Parts: sequence; structure tokens; C-alpha cells
Amino acid sequence: MGVASQAQPGGGWEYLGDAHVDGNSDHDNIKVTSSKGEFKSIRLKVEGGAIEFDRVVVHFGNGSAVPIQIRSKIPAGGQTRVIDLPGHERIVQSVELRYARGNTTNPQKPHLVLYGHP
Repeated sequence: MGVASQAQPGGGWEYLGDAHVDGNSDHDNIKVTSSKGEFKSIRLKVEGGAIEFDRVVVHFGNGSAVPIQIRSKIPAGGQTRVIDLPGHERIVQSVELRYARGNTTNPQKPHLVLYGHP
């Protein structure tokens, strides 16, 4: 993970973790420690190649989870909309992802970066 991958989108967003789409499709779980604090919203940024999202589930510190519908292709350099988390500020324990490369002919592996907003 290089310095560029931790570049924050600004406006108080905090880097929470990242993952790479290693095959044509992938399943990852980005673990976020409670030391990162509580967040009202998250955002996913895509680097290196397009990603087609299938399923995103946010798991919270209290054991609850909420599925997030993203079902769209995000191009390299793009990002998801701001995803507001239900309730008040929440401790994000992890974000589970099912996704695929948006362009299987591109040899570069897409890189996904997770940000949280307090």
C-alpha cells in the first residue's frame, strides 16, 4: 500500500483499510479496529481498474450488520456515493465485499480503499 492509496478524499474522511481484486471476482473483508472510532458514513474509492460491486455488508462493533446496495460499476479513479450508516455514529468492525473486475482484459488489479467520516 503506497502513499497514493492512503490519499484521503478530503472533508474529514479517514482511511480505514483497503483490498485488491485478485481474480476476476473476489470476496474480501476489510477489518477496521475500534480504535479508529465511530463513523456516520463510509465511502469506497477505486484505483487501478474498474470494479463491479455485487454485495457490500457493513459489520458493527455491537454485532449488528447492514447490507449496502451498490450494484454498479465504479471506474478507476471513481468512488461510491457517500453511504450513510443507520443510527447515530457507529463503530465499524469490518466491511465485507463481493465484487469483480469491471474490465477483465485490463491486467492491472483494481485496488479498493475504504474511508469513514466521523
